[in-house]
Amino acid sequence: MSTGKKRSKAGADAGSPKGEDFRGRAGLECNRIYKLKHSVPNQGRREISPRVVEIAGKVKLLILDVDGVLTDGGIILDGGAAELKVFHVRDGHGLTMLKRAGVKVAIITGRNSEVVDRRARELGITEVYQGCHKKIVAYEKLLAKLAIADEYVAYIGDDVVDVPLFKRAGFPVAVADAVEEARESALFITNARGGRGAVREICDLILKASGKWRELLDEYDQA
Repeated sequence: MSTGKKRSKAGADAGSPKGEDFRGRAGLECNRIYKLKHSVPNQGRREISPRVVEIAGKVKLLILDVDGVLTDGGIILDGGAAELKVFHVRDGHGLTMLKRAGVKVAIITGRNSEVVDRRARELGITEVYQGCHKKIVAYEKLLAKLAIADEYVAYIGDDVVDVPLFKRAGFPVAVADAVEEARESALFITNARGGRGAVREICDLILKASGKWRELLDEYDQA
């Protein structure tokens, strides 16, 4: 996606409110997610548009913010230097499946936390950029290192500091409880809130849009 691409005032193409009719296994598989009851009230049932399915299916790199995306944004501080965060186990499993499918995963966050390093190690995420006041600098460094173009990048964020990356990434995603500016700049808004399955939702969407979902599920059936 070029940096000059404009998005409508309405913001995200978060599904298809008009229920666009499109065919193909990827589209039908993706829409199975949204036939289920989801966590955000008053949004109703919706379908994912063909445009979103096409873009999600091309993703080669998923970049994640941490606070408010991998977590619900809450931070617990003790009397010393310890910092605690709560991560969702299904988000972690989704990222593991994504990596097994050949999609690279990276983290770019504005804070510094040993907890993030530990979680990244558990998930096998080696590209971790912390303490990034200007995230776009880390973003450009990462893409140059991996030789991946903007159009093949998905980025999940929740705040105004993520908007510059939304303008660059081919598949910019805001979590359901992101700030208004982030939601308006995103191509897609998740049903789930940050730290409550939003990351898993996008992992599943990418896998289904790329046609790799069933193959991964079949691995669990093998003895």
